[in-house]
Amino acid sequence: MLLKISTNEVLDTLKINFNNEELWAVNIILAVIMFGVALGIKVEDFKRLFVHPKIVIVGIISQFILFPFITFLLVKLINPYPSIALGMMMVAACPGGNISNFATHLAGGNTALSVSLTAFATLVAIVMTPFNLAFWGGLYEPTANILRSVALDPFVLIRLVSLILGIPLIVGMLIRHYKPNIADRFSRILRPLSILILVVFIMGAFYENWAIFVDYVHYVFLVVIALNFTGYFSGFYFSKLMGLSFKDQKTLAIETGIQNSGLGLLLCFAFFEGLGGMALCLAFWSVWDIASGLGLAYFWSKKTTNVIA
Repeated sequence: MLLKISTNEVLDTLKINFNNEELWAVNIILAVIMFGVALGIKVEDFKRLFVHPKIVIVGIISQFILFPFITFLLVKLINPYPSIALGMMMVAACPGGNISNFATHLAGGNTALSVSLTAFATLVAIVMTPFNLAFWGGLYEPTANILRSVALDPFVLIRLVSLILGIPLIVGMLIRHYKPNIADRFSRILRPLSILILVVFIMGAFYENWAIFVDYVHYVFLVVIALNFTGYFSGFYFSKLMGLSFKDQKTLAIETGIQNSGLGLLLCFAFFEGLGGMALCLAFWSVWDIASGLGLAYFWSKKTTNVIA
């Protein structure tokens, strides 16, 4: 057993303070981030995927089927406390994070594929994120109890994810298609600014709960690291097994291992009232997967350079 604390109730009933105004602010920030990302997405990005359908199928299976399944097995293996287990499942249910595009470029991966998969995965996530959370969470009795206690309605979850991801994605792509010059100008400013605002906002929100974070983060430390590297390894070796090139293997490893924890935190506060272990897991993931993703990308960039040299 990887985790051990004196009692379930201490962690599983721990609540992170987050009021309705802050929750709405996160909603808006995430929608703006998605809008900024969509301003850089072209219709051709989707068309490119269907030129090589095998890559699309492997990518979607890796991110939305294989990773949640392996996460479920990891939960069964280490038997964490229920709120932490649900946090792990939420991580695995989310689509890829936007930093994956930059990390793929740094790693010498297939950047065009990364951008296309991020866009496509965001659309798929409108249905698959609620489905995976409800399905895998329902199969593990401790997390199933939490889901029953909050009376989680998957259709309400789909509606919220659609508002946060779907509508900004469609509107941003329409502007990109019909007004590319305007999209370019806004995208250069909006994408880095909105992500910076989100990071500052989340840091501010957790500053109010700093004592809780310091006292309990060690319970999720090893879990998050193990889950993160499980994502990288499963994405890399599954794509290798499917016969993809090394360039595409790196891309799918990064796409699978870097998840949109901002969306996960929003759903945690919206539906689970900032459930302690779940929120801690997602909060630490949001820091760790950026650091590990960029570290892995840097390693691959040096390895590629040495091979070429």
